[in-house]
Amino acid sequence: MRNRQRGAHLGLLLLASQLYQVGLNNVPPVTLAVLGLNVYLFLFPAAPLMKACVSVQQAYWFKDWRRLLLSPLHHVDDWHLYFNMLSFLWKGIKLERRLGGPWFLYLLSVFSLLTGLVYLLLEALLTELTEDQSYSMTCAVGFSGVLFALKVINNHYHPGGVTYAMGIPVPNRYACWAELVLIHLTSPGTSFVGHLAGILVGLLYTSGPLKSIMKKCAELVTSNGYNTRSHGYFNTAGPSGYRAPYAGHSGNSQYAPQQTFRQAASNTSGLTEEQQLEEAIRNSLNERGGWNAGGAPPPPYGFHFSDEPNAEELRWRRMRRFDS
Repeated sequence: MRNRQRGAHLGLLLLASQLYQVGLNNVPPVTLAVLGLNVYLFLFPAAPLMKACVSVQQAYWFKDWRRLLLSPLHHVDDWHLYFNMLSFLWKGIKLERRLGGPWFLYLLSVFSLLTGLVYLLLEALLTELTEDQSYSMTCAVGFSGVLFALKVINNHYHPGGVTYAMGIPVPNRYACWAELVLIHLTSPGTSFVGHLAGILVGLLYTSGPLKSIMKKCAELVTSNGYNTRSHGYFNTAGPSGYRAPYAGHSGNSQYAPQQTFRQAASNTSGLTEEQQLEEAIRNSLNERGGWNAGGAPPPPYGFHFSDEPNAEELRWRRMRRFDS
């Protein structure tokens, strides 16, 4: 989420470049569809940003609850969209394969709505505690609240290991909290409460009752004669059965992005498909020089792909160079 300037569409071009290098065949369908929806609503917004962002004043006082649906799918500018969708691409590939497409879509729908509701609750609580009405009028927009919730789940399914934040190793179990603080310190315009809401929703799923409630609801919906089938569709633990081919793109390109996956496949004997894809994405980012390849200034939306130490260190090194 980001508190309420679109610029040039360089971010969109870089996002398209990353998608081309990863390969559309390697992106699970729900992840690809949600990413496409976010891009479409950036180009053809359902409402102006001032009518899409969510706040206590607009949603609760003025009863404009539609904003809960609009706010996660709209972005301030193309850099905001780029970094959020790049992060979502990474998380979506991993989680959709693990959870299965139908459950992942169900998860995203619940998280998008619930993150907004928790955000409103936190802002209302801050208003009461501080007697400062500005908290109720703070309007937030963007998908990053949902991304923080997905990061909590991803770390839950991949325990152990470390995340590198500004070159500092942080255990994965605390990575979300470290990123929450660092993004707020380095990017004052971002919505601290929106990101916090995402973490809390993720914890409600991994450590609270949310997952059980969602399962109960799914069973009710699919209980009329289709129980056995529903367990195959709503798989929340094992592989989804979705297998994406690791072939490169057809045709030639100046940067030959298809070679990234071929080289990764030839050098990853013994790795799982998921690990091979992670390695391919890292190679892709390193070859193209990440977001900074176009010479654009670092956008103030925080950092992503932070599960990958090499990419993270490289990105923070470049950010420090631009800051200096």
